[in-house]
Amino acid sequence: MGLLEQKRHFSVNLLDWYMVNRRDLPWRRHNNPYFTWVSEIMLQQTRVDTVIPYFNRFIGNFPTVQALAEAPEEEVLKNWEGLGYYSRARNLQAAARQVMELHGGEMPQDKQAVFALKGVGPYTAGAILSIAFNQPQPAVDGNVMRVLSRYFLIDEDIMKGSTRVLMEELAGELIPEGRARDFNQALMELGALVCTPKAPHCLTCPVMEQCSGRIAGRELTLPVKTKAKPPRPEQRLVAIVEGRGAHRGRVLVRQRPATGLLARMWELPHVLAAPAAAGKAAGPLADEPAMALLAGSLWAEGFAARPEGQATHAEHVFSHIVWSLQVYKCTEQDQSNELPLIAAEARAAYDAQAAAKETTTPAQVSEPGIIDADNISGSLDEQGEPLSAIAASDPAHDVMSGKGDGLIYRWIGPEDMDKMAFPNIFLKLISSYFSGAYGGVEQ
Repeated sequence: MGLLEQKRHFSVNLLDWYMVNRRDLPWRRHNNPYFTWVSEIMLQQTRVDTVIPYFNRFIGNFPTVQALAEAPEEEVLKNWEGLGYYSRARNLQAAARQVMELHGGEMPQDKQAVFALKGVGPYTAGAILSIAFNQPQPAVDGNVMRVLSRYFLIDEDIMKGSTRVLMEELAGELIPEGRARDFNQALMELGALVCTPKAPHCLTCPVMEQCSGRIAGRELTLPVKTKAKPPRPEQRLVAIVEGRGAHRGRVLVRQRPATGLLARMWELPHVLAAPAAAGKAAGPLADEPAMALLAGSLWAEGFAARPEGQATHAEHVFSHIVWSLQVYKCTEQDQSNELPLIAAEARAAYDAQAAAKETTTPAQVSEPGIIDADNISGSLDEQGEPLSAIAASDPAHDVMSGKGDGLIYRWIGPEDMDKMAFPNIFLKLISSYFSGAYGGVEQ
């Protein structure tokens, strides 16, 4: 069988299989370009089963491009909470505003106009145009490259841009006339359900007879893919600061910067314990110096808090960083009376740590985000009182601006959890605290 016949066999049999075996997914029930767009953004690096409830809730709250464009960003992030890769949500809303401003609220059907939308790359543009508008545009993602690599026995590294171009040209040639919508979804479906990464179900594959990779015994070694650089490990110290007096029943949180990782989301205060050696995980820091560094970092922002002991530990994996979190329950202290005592204790613990660890390098105590003894002593005024940390405050809402990092801090109770967007790891930690999980601390 020649290449042309192999291509025809693939397209015909794949479509026949899909029409019988396709999953009933909420975004497939309507040829709504907005629904297609939202689903494709959510499905980036996320499993279908995970996306379904998020999609239903998101569309329920933002049923149109206009509703999404006009919504407060924090509300959008709250609806994305737990789905991860939060820049997707911000880009989606920014693109919705583009659609409103440039296209009157209607999803454009021109390839260049779709590609110009914030957060839309070649795959997403192809998916929107083919699925929503039935245009013969390829939509090539990891699933598709895996299927094509195996079926056509392609040995090119799929991490290379030239290979993606090759795959897009090939996928475009395979689309039957007038069937782009069904074909591209069929190709994605085959990769998701049958031609899986580690254990392809070749015996149930509709195109197995002409799969060159299977015939050559290469189905388990294809596609060729350069290994990604492993994520950088970081050891971080996290404070669950329990309020007293007017803040009783509340915990201290802060809002991340407006740009960068997890931009503008809320979190528990935390500090980098020490940089890790290249490719190696940083070991946990002993509790005494860890609590000293944590108290010092809070103090530098103008918050007096005494760490009482380790409450739990956790891990959070990003695409490029792994956070290993030592979580400490802390108690708010009176700044004017108790902060100098905490500072003295922090200095003593820090000095003891430095004496015990002769291998500590200057880089380990000057890494951004680490508070050392000199930083601690420098935060008192001439009378030994702490310098004010409140650059701007709103007493009615307990909203404060940190003295050193300039971030927004506030005291929250359980009722605030439904209004503020948190990264999943901090959502779990704070929810566990309010449910009483950290009533005691580990000794």
